[in-house]
Amino acid sequence: MKILFLTQVLPYPLDAGPKVRAYHVLRYLAQRHQVTLVSFVRPGDPPAALAHLRALCGSVHTVPMVRSPGRDLFHLARSLAGPTPFLIARDWVPAMAQTLDRVVQAEGPFDAVHADQLWMAPYALGIAEQAHPPGSIRRVLDQHNAVFLIPGRMAAGEGNPLKRVLMALEARKLARYEAEVCARFDRVVWVTEDDRRAVQGQAARFGLQQAVAAADGSVIPICVDPEAEPPIPRGPDPRRVTFLGGLHYPPNAQGVLWFAREVFPQVLAQVPNAILTVMGKQPPAALARLGLPPGSLELTGYVDDPRPYLADTAAFIVPLLAGGGMRVKILDAWSWGLPVVSTTVGAEGIQLRAGEQLVLADEPGDFARAVVRCLQEPDYARQLAQAGRDWVLAHYHWRLRYRAWEAIYPAPQAEPVRSRVREPAGSQPVVRT
Repeated sequence: MKILFLTQVLPYPLDAGPKVRAYHVLRYLAQRHQVTLVSFVRPGDPPAALAHLRALCGSVHTVPMVRSPGRDLFHLARSLAGPTPFLIARDWVPAMAQTLDRVVQAEGPFDAVHADQLWMAPYALGIAEQAHPPGSIRRVLDQHNAVFLIPGRMAAGEGNPLKRVLMALEARKLARYEAEVCARFDRVVWVTEDDRRAVQGQAARFGLQQAVAAADGSVIPICVDPEAEPPIPRGPDPRRVTFLGGLHYPPNAQGVLWFAREVFPQVLAQVPNAILTVMGKQPPAALARLGLPPGSLELTGYVDDPRPYLADTAAFIVPLLAGGGMRVKILDAWSWGLPVVSTTVGAEGIQLRAGEQLVLADEPGDFARAVVRCLQEPDYARQLAQAGRDWVLAHYHWRLRYRAWEAIYPAPQAEPVRSRVREPAGSQPVVRT
């Protein structure tokens, strides 16, 4: 098949959860089909990433994503005046629509258009509407999250009344928009069953029966390549309690602040030399103002290679209170052979047996006790880490689980495209959101 694959973030290097999902799906499909990638790019995207992706795809086209506070205010005003959610209005870029028109003219016709995440759905639907004859292009939406859940959960924990109202309004608009958009795709693929049911429930609430049926799609989880991430040897007395993820993502920032305020002081009371290490770009300024003892908090910013920090990690934490989809950082931590402590929200969508592959804790005291145990009982921490590593190899390996995509994009019976596509060489360290 000829597939036009649309992404909101450039799916390489693998330094964010959405990139991990898009990259391994793209990688799997490109071994079997002819794939054209069209992606937004940002100033920090390295040129080497494009070379890597071009080794996978038939062609790669990019459009700059331009954002600014002024543009955000403009789109917020537009959203408040109409039914379109702010998060969707903000990412409608005319240059992307124009680029897609040129690509379709030059490389089409395509058999399918693949929208990676809800943000790319309007572009995919626009292409499908222009197809001749009508209905000749398959429309596929890969839903990384039930997006409406994210601002809704953020609103519940927001102290600023104005922000809380705006987040709740955004959640309501997204709930209806998400259901309506799903109804316009031929196939919707969900990352988790929880997300599928959440959107289906909202569709039923709004009386959108076609959307209810559309939401009854396939569930294919996010997967990683654990064989490419060997376990990280850890020192004999690790002291770090490590968070890893982009802090520009509001649920990450909210979760880290909760842990630093409510949980970590309880950890320090029992393990005074513990160090909270927060890796990820744009850490919230409030973290440094919490008054934690000198030397007990380390804010690294974005880290190209987190392995030296991970080698001294006693507990890898996922203290999220909001979010949707799956947390790739848990799959990464399992691949690296690290013991994980998470909230229930942080581990949503991941099949596991709590207490075996990781520890679940939602109350500050319970979370602190789990972290302290990892710090004080090395044998227990190693057992937890090994169970996680075994689990990700068995249940979240992309080469195994992504065979399910063949039901969405049937491969030809003849010799697969795999024989004509070389695998890109090299891998890069990861910092997941």
